[in-house]
Amino acid sequence: MTTTEPRADRFVRELAVLKIPDPAAARATLWLRLGVLLMAGGLALGVSGYLVSHNTVDPLVQGDGLALGLGGISATVVGSALFLRYSLTGFLRFWMARQSYDIDLLADRLLERDIHHDPTGNDAAPR
Repeated sequence: MTTTEPRADRFVRELAVLKIPDPAAARATLWLRLGVLLMAGGLALGVSGYLVSHNTVDPLVQGDGLALGLGGISATVVGSALFLRYSLTGFLRFWMARQSYDIDLLADRLLERDIHHDPTGNDAAPR
């Protein structure tokens, strides 16, 4: 299957046919930004909880500070997981589509080579 269409244009066309969602889609971008906000907010909560618990001698306020710090740590972990999930998802979808395209191209090359192959063992076409 030989075409005069450039390889990059063919790849973009086949991505459109496969209906692979754009990595910059609105919902994925929302979750990605939420993950970044949770990471930053969680760090701020953790630091403020540390400062609150260490700048007082009242055990009730120290307990509140510790709870605030643990909530900040939890928010940071959840935000990191969201950020990793949605940043890697877009990349891995594109990578898998690229792998599929490259394997298809390899199969086309192998089929062309088999067409030009002489079954008697005297190959006229170079490999």
